[in-house]
Amino acid sequence: MSKNLLLIFTRNPELGKVKTRLAKTIGDEAALNIYKFLLAHTKQVTQNLSCDKAVYYSVKIRENDIWDAPVYQKHQQEGSDLGMRMYNAFQQAFSSGYEKIVIIGSDLPDITSKHINEAFEKLNSNDVVIGPAEDGGYYLLGMKKLHATVFQHKNWGTSTVRKDTLNDLQNETVHLLETLNDVDVFDDIKNIPIFNQFLN
Repeated sequence: MSKNLLLIFTRNPELGKVKTRLAKTIGDEAALNIYKFLLAHTKQVTQNLSCDKAVYYSVKIRENDIWDAPVYQKHQQEGSDLGMRMYNAFQQAFSSGYEKIVIIGSDLPDITSKHINEAFEKLNSNDVVIGPAEDGGYYLLGMKKLHATVFQHKNWGTSTVRKDTLNDLQNETVHLLETLNDVDVFDDIKNIPIFNQFLN
C-alpha cells in the first residue's frame, strides 16, 4: 500500500443527471457524451500514477465500468453536500493510514498526471495544496491531516469557494498549483476544439 491516496469524485454517467448546467445549452445527450469523455480523460491521466487511487461514486458503485477494480478502490460518496462528502472521504482515507491525500473532480480537460504528482510532492513542504479553478473554486485539494473547516460553511459551486477556503487556512502553508478550467457551462467548452465533435 502506498502512503499516498488520490480520491476521484465522479458522477454516475446517466442521461439528464450530469453536467446539467451545460445541458441547458447543448442538450442532455451531448452533455452526457462530454462527461463520458472527461471521465475517460481522468482515467487515462490517473491510471499509471504510483499512488493508490479511489473512485467515489455519486449514486451507486459500478462494478463493470471504466474504473478497473484492481487499480481503483471503489466507494460511494456520503454526505448531504459536497463539503460533507469530501470530508467523509478524507476522514476515511486518513483513518485507513494514508499520509498524503489529494482529491480531484472528473471534469477537467486540462489536468495531467504532472499536476497530481506536483500536488503530492508539494505536500512534503506544505500543509495544503490547492489547484485553483478559473471559476473561483478549486479542481484539486491535497492535505496531510484533516482540516475540517475547509469543508464547512461554503456555497459550493460559487465563485467564493477558493477565497473562503484560503481564509480557513490562514495559519497553514498552502501551495497553489497552476489555474485550470473545469467544465460546468457552455462558455467553458465553446473555444476548445476537442469539444466540437460533441456539438454537431
